[in-house]
Amino acid sequence: MTYKNHLESFESLITSYEETRSGFIALALEKNRQATPLIEEAKVLKSIAQEAKNPKDLLNFTQIYNSLITASGISEKASKYLDNEDKKEAIKSLIDNFLEPAGLSFVDELVYRFLLSKGDSLGGIMRNLGGKIGEWKFTRILLSTLFILGIDFQYLDANTKTWFVANNELDLEKKVKGLYWNSNNNHRILLYNLNIPIVNKNVDLSLLNASPDEIVLTKSKAQSAHYNAEKFIGLGELKGGIDPAGADEHWKTANSALNRIRNSFSQCNYYPNTFFIGAAIESAMAKEIYQQLETKTLNNCANLTNENHVVSLCNWLINL
Repeated sequence: MTYKNHLESFESLITSYEETRSGFIALALEKNRQATPLIEEAKVLKSIAQEAKNPKDLLNFTQIYNSLITASGISEKASKYLDNEDKKEAIKSLIDNFLEPAGLSFVDELVYRFLLSKGDSLGGIMRNLGGKIGEWKFTRILLSTLFILGIDFQYLDANTKTWFVANNELDLEKKVKGLYWNSNNNHRILLYNLNIPIVNKNVDLSLLNASPDEIVLTKSKAQSAHYNAEKFIGLGELKGGIDPAGADEHWKTANSALNRIRNSFSQCNYYPNTFFIGAAIESAMAKEIYQQLETKTLNNCANLTNENHVVSLCNWLINL
């Protein structure tokens, strides 16, 4: 299986207007979903704060102490570097400078400032959201392909770094740090977002000829398979951002990373497959990508917004 199974020309790679629109809608929906817990927190904060007779009375509401710190503009990260006196001073400044001048609307002012601080931290998550959605989409299609082909597999849990036998459960794609399968007696592990010592950089997707007991991701990991060049079968970059304005920059970053991968492995006299998966692919970059495919600089590529592309690429990965 090669890229020719799903690509007829460079035009096949270009993201359509309809898929761009669909991607923006999916991003907006996920942003709203991510914001839901913060909105609920703000509602609870307002309900409790309404019991205060005046802004200074809030100092006695110990149950919302952390929320008052947040409304003061202190992030969770910054809070770790401040002692209790610093935090109390910040809360007093919030009350004196913003809540008391708000008069009878001091509770609303408190909630607005709480959301403002929370929204700032949420913004950091949102900036990386497009990439995460892309990773989830690719993973869900890969999981489904393995299920449909009847190939048993395990997944490496991102939080516990423990391998589990996989079931087709909801939101499994959001837990995955790695996948293991055995197809035709070939042991394969796909690892996500891992620093590869040979490259000395993080690689989005790394396919290895290895079993779970050969992968060690703790500090004492020198014997892990991902230190051995000959264990690698394929390495790829995945760019899930859907905004056409950033498409060219995403490809430049990915192309640079893929060149670094090829150069690093060539120094070991080893040449694993390289591939690219992108959501936003414009005409000029599509031509460049397709030329690399034809010259075998790049071994495979898929437009993430086209499920047929991704299924074909997943089949290729499974059978490498």
